[in-house]
Amino acid sequence: MSETVYDVAIVGGGPAGLAAALYAARDRYSTLVIEKNGLPGGQMMLTDRVENYPAIKEISGFDLIEGMKQQVESFGAQIATSRAVTGMSRREDGVVHLDINKGEETIAARAVILAPGSDYRQLGVPGEAPMRQAGKVSYCATCDGAFHRGKDILTVGGGNTAVEDTIYLATRFARRVTLVHRRTEFRAQRVLVDELDKLTKEKDLTIKTPFVVERIEPTADGNAIDFVRLRHVETNETEDIRVEAVFAFVGMVPNTSFLAGLVQMNADGYIACDPVTLRTTMPGVFVAGDCRQQAAMQLATATADGVLAAMMVKEYFRNPTTWAHTAMKDGREGW
Repeated sequence: MSETVYDVAIVGGGPAGLAAALYAARDRYSTLVIEKNGLPGGQMMLTDRVENYPAIKEISGFDLIEGMKQQVESFGAQIATSRAVTGMSRREDGVVHLDINKGEETIAARAVILAPGSDYRQLGVPGEAPMRQAGKVSYCATCDGAFHRGKDILTVGGGNTAVEDTIYLATRFARRVTLVHRRTEFRAQRVLVDELDKLTKEKDLTIKTPFVVERIEPTADGNAIDFVRLRHVETNETEDIRVEAVFAFVGMVPNTSFLAGLVQMNADGYIACDPVTLRTTMPGVFVAGDCRQQAAMQLATATADGVLAAMMVKEYFRNPTTWAHTAMKDGREGW
């Protein structure tokens, strides 16, 4: 029985993966999107409102993904859901094999675009999940800050992103901001911490260290935050504060563990690539979206990555030998 070999297999059905599928399918390549969840969409499916996608004033994450899905399928691309890619290998003839659900299935393709995305690192406290669904817990100030204009906001974290985004929220949107960090000193760059300290004298901004969030208590109807319970790390004393939104800036987790030892990744698990062509260190394999190093972590840039990766696949099909001309860094192949 002959093996079915797709022209392009795309790992991940979020915005980057669907954008790649659209361009690959329009070029008449047999295209398969492989999505680990029951529905495509990734983090967009948890996003109530999108207001920063060009030409669309406002749309829900679900409606945006549904539109992308229908458009992709109208050009003949297939979407396979509930299939987690758990391994990848490349044969001598250049065909890439993707292991599905730890060996239940194998999918073969002439080229692969990796777009598994990244997940926001969550606080892991009671009340976080339902309040995220209600739009009261967020992990992206650029995405959601405007929804909380004039509100009392709690931010969590101590790195560059936490400090930068706390400053962003305090100066542009929030009425009052409380920043909680589990340590007494910030990991963020000194210049950012100095700016934050200065802002406490100019805005209604309070810094609480060393505290952690214990729970986010919803109101009785589940539509808003009643209070957030904080715990002092050293004394274990708790206090409840009233806020209307929580922004957690405690890092990202790329969904790339299945690629360990297969393509070059940085220390945090983000896939290394040539920033011009999005080529990885495995010939025939490209990367797009939030799982790649130096990604901007925005919807518009993720879709742009998907488009570029699909265009580069076409160039690869025209001349596979271009892979021999990868960029070099410190004498090693990769970026």
